[in-house]
Amino acid sequence: MTGSHPTGDDLVEMLAALANPLRVLIIAKLANGRDYVSHLAREIGVSRPLLHMHLRRLEAAGLIVGTLELSEDGKAMKYYEVADFNLHLTASTLAEAATTLTRPDPEKGPGPKEPS
Repeated sequence: MTGSHPTGDDLVEMLAALANPLRVLIIAKLANGRDYVSHLAREIGVSRPLLHMHLRRLEAAGLIVGTLELSEDGKAMKYYEVADFNLHLTASTLAEAATTLTRPDPEKGPGPKEPS
């Protein structure tokens, strides 16, 4: 996302993902380096299922990236890290993004992508 402006739908999804304090805390923890789910859950003090729900939302918004890796003992471990994004909000950025919204209804969020 660096170097380009997000579409209106992408921007709405990113801002909605960041509108939760726990998800902001997750980004803050991952800003210090990648981490795996169990350790991150202990660091933040939440259950793994709750953390997974928030991680999926952040990943869907393009704010974090998850990769599955095998540990030395053969266990599958999911690592997450902050994606390369730069979100700079200005009135003109919002105005430009608004022109690309596929469903500008704040109650329903972004709609399905229009076929090209």
